Amino acid sequence: MSDVALKKIINNPEDFVDEVTESLLLAHPDRLRAASADRRALVRADAPVPGRVGIVTGGGSGHLPLFLGYVGQGLATGVAVGNVFSSPSAEQIAAATRASHGGAGVLYLYGNYGGDIYNFDLAADIVAAEGIATATVLGTDDILSAPRGKESTRRGVAGLFFAYKTAGAAADRGDDLAGVREIAQRTVDATRTMGVGLSPTILPAAGEPTFTLAEGEMEVGIGIHGEPGSHRGPLESADEITDRFLTEILAELDPAPGQRVAVLVNGLGATPLEELYLIYRRVHHVLTERGVTIHRRYIGEFATSLEMAGASLSLLLLDDELAELLDAPAASPFFAQGQVAPVAPVPAADIPVERTDSSGGARVRRTGRTSTLRALLVDALAELPAHAEELRALDARLGDGDLGITVSTGATAVREALLGLPADVHAADLLRTAGVAFASANPSTFAALVGTGLLHAAAETDDVDGVTAADAARITEAVAHRVQERGGARRGDKTFLDVLLAVAEALSDTTDARTAAEAAVAAAERTVSETRNLASARGRAAWVGQRSVGEPDPGSVAVLRFLEALRDRIG
Repeated sequence: MSDVALKKIINNPEDFVDEVTESLLLAHPDRLRAASADRRALVRADAPVPGRVGIVTGGGSGHLPLFLGYVGQGLATGVAVGNVFSSPSAEQIAAATRASHGGAGVLYLYGNYGGDIYNFDLAADIVAAEGIATATVLGTDDILSAPRGKESTRRGVAGLFFAYKTAGAAADRGDDLAGVREIAQRTVDATRTMGVGLSPTILPAAGEPTFTLAEGEMEVGIGIHGEPGSHRGPLESADEITDRFLTEILAELDPAPGQRVAVLVNGLGATPLEELYLIYRRVHHVLTERGVTIHRRYIGEFATSLEMAGASLSLLLLDDELAELLDAPAASPFFAQGQVAPVAPVPAADIPVERTDSSGGARVRRTGRTSTLRALLVDALAELPAHAEELRALDARLGDGDLGITVSTGATAVREALLGLPADVHAADLLRTAGVAFASANPSTFAALVGTGLLHAAAETDDVDGVTAADAARITEAVAHRVQERGGARRGDKTFLDVLLAVAEALSDTTDARTAAEAAVAAAERTVSETRNLASARGRAAWVGQRSVGEPDPGSVAVLRFLEALRDRIG
């Protein structure tokens, strides 16, 4: 890789995302405002719109104008901004949700990526406790990321723009939450995208390419994070590449003569506009020859991958209602169509106080009795960062090596959050605070699953003042139930669900704290030992297949270390 390829106009790479959001707020104060102190939740300047469904999107940075470029009139209401190619946290999503809620509920509309799904689902749990109804639609337009019959597992890429446009128009005309969701889903179902990559992107913090291509090569079907495509070979002409796109897309959408479509030719960040128009030229000729009417065409950069060279083609098969909604006026800092009324920003005095604490600003209940659970957790959590290197090494052999930092930063965040609660805090509010703090500290899949599990346990133990051994079993069962529901794992898949289920069963036969602690640790140790000879069947560890046999599951070991710390502090 040459020095020229590594050149970027940035300051400190670690500050890249925060400086970008600050820049947008400074440049477009009439369009956008921050909805959180860290400026990772942004909303349109006039949000919330009373009586209208809010639309919140989000995802990793590095894709402008996707995602935050489509916050505006007739589009999305708010956005949560993650680090480059990384999910935003659940609390950032929740902050955007609160600021977008005009009383009619909020639609979550974003791409089909695991980390985003876990964190948006957790955010839905957080705001549900505050009385905000949400619904979700995932963009799944990337045609080569999964075969026919598995459309729901496809990635969401540039075609998500169409769903922002139609759903935003539906919200503006006053549709209820179910109606806006139906429009968004109908749009997603009728959209297909295919792309080609010609050169990699360079992550600001890493300074290294996300993939490599030999001179004169192209990769067809590549994802916007550099995920592998379905074909790598010599670079073809614009017409040949476009014909590849159309062969796949038209085979699935199969528009009949006289039907209308919308066309989106998208540049991935470093492709000249002239080349995008060459792609459109071929699309126009082929569709016209088929008798298909091009109702609208969009040509430019709509979903990028920093400086990746390449392009994608999206087609939306229209019905009369979708065509009308697509035609509606819209405006954001990155997109304008038709005439919209001037924005009337919400007066500063009417903007709710930003809530950046781990309780989400929720009022906590007090029992009048010192919480033994709070004191126990504060002490035990202080020990977990010492296991960061052990967990990192275990995870590096089976996954991406981030579990050590996830557990370490999460434990520290939860401990600080609990210290900020009253000593007599209600058990359910303690669990709720812990769940939000752990998930928000490091928005990984493990953190999101633990967080959503604790939130579910909080809801299930709302009637618990002090925690007995029986209550501990109930809490663990609730956590396990939600982890299984949201993560999709089953017993024996070699995930930390195995440990949770074993511990819940062991706790159900205990009556005092010391016996419960000993039984929990014994059950966890036994499960870690028994499952290490299994092949991992879920998560990143499943990708290494048989190489996972003989290795302990890192998440299960993390739970074991936590239980050991608790046991050592129970007399």
